[in-house]
Amino acid sequence: MSKPPFVDKVDVEARRKAIQAFRERFKALLEQLQRGENPTLILPKRTLANTIYDEKRKLLLLGPEKLRRSLFNLHEAKKFMQTMLMAKIIYEALVNNEYPTIRDLYYRGKHTIVFVDDKGRRREENTWDEQKESDAVLRDIEVFTGMLREEMLILSKEKGKVVGNMRIRSGNDVIDLSKMGHGAWAIEPTPDLIEFIDVDADFVLVVEKDAVFQQLHRYGFWRRYRAILVTSAGQPDRATRRFVRRLNEELGLPVYVLTDADPYGWYIYSVFKIGSITLSYESERLATPKAKFLGVSMTDIFGDPETGKKPYLSEAERKRFIIKAKDADIKRAEELYNYKWFQTRKWRKEIEIFLQKKSKLEIEAVASKGLKFLADKYIPEKIETGDFID
Repeated sequence: MSKPPFVDKVDVEARRKAIQAFRERFKALLEQLQRGENPTLILPKRTLANTIYDEKRKLLLLGPEKLRRSLFNLHEAKKFMQTMLMAKIIYEALVNNEYPTIRDLYYRGKHTIVFVDDKGRRREENTWDEQKESDAVLRDIEVFTGMLREEMLILSKEKGKVVGNMRIRSGNDVIDLSKMGHGAWAIEPTPDLIEFIDVDADFVLVVEKDAVFQQLHRYGFWRRYRAILVTSAGQPDRATRRFVRRLNEELGLPVYVLTDADPYGWYIYSVFKIGSITLSYESERLATPKAKFLGVSMTDIFGDPETGKKPYLSEAERKRFIIKAKDADIKRAEELYNYKWFQTRKWRKEIEIFLQKKSKLEIEAVASKGLKFLADKYIPEKIETGDFID
């Protein structure tokens, strides 16, 4: 006798909501067709020019500009049909209880249309050639429906990890994040379906580098200092950003971010804090405006005569650990300097020191002073003294 199929009640409810949202948002197109009108999608422009930094809310948001995508318009027809094709694929996956990945969506929609043009010539047109095209259409669907792809049960590769004294419910299982052994729990690609059962922690520490995360985990940092320890393993994926946002927003836990002392590390922090240009339409759900930059900062390396701050590294250690900045690093720093969200007094000082010294430092260099130094002095001391940038 065959076993009944596994039923995840949380997924069932998420699927129901997504199906309802699709029906409501695309209903207007059907009505336009029934009236004999040119079916037209109206959605916000996802462009840099239409991305606004809200200084009060400390978020990158989409501006008011809209675009119209019509079927009977030579310049818009392909994009319109791509959008409808993607919507059809996602809707069918929802009603068929499937869990497509973003790569699946690309392949499911990838085919060639053969037609005869107005001069009688046989022509071929691909729905899309590369995944970046289908990914862009998927983002348009998110904007149009007001739903994250994760809410549509579209999966992506797990990247971020977490460990700490906390229990969660994922699907029908309760997971104790304090009992992961030497490993950690991979943050699932549908973070809004996670239920927080209980937590015993004072703050969240987000570590850019997976290797440093592992060192702190093995050392028992999260046990000693009552922390939820998270790694983005480099540029954070959406699931990690949403998970961190929920820890701050729903549980009231302060969030501190630890990155390399270079423009790429600083940008990773800003993605956690205010969002990214590409996903500015979802910053309100992905970004954590109250996140604080713990380090590594240039003033940690060189000190700050203006405030009397002493450097954490001796002159001999600086000579050993400092890496000369490359042209790409300097160019990136100059770009950050012009971003509105980096134009606070503290950040301008950090970037100016970087451009003056043309030097950078990895978190591992701080750990090289001794893991005990990183875990028991550098991190707790900076949190306790408020030596961070917010």
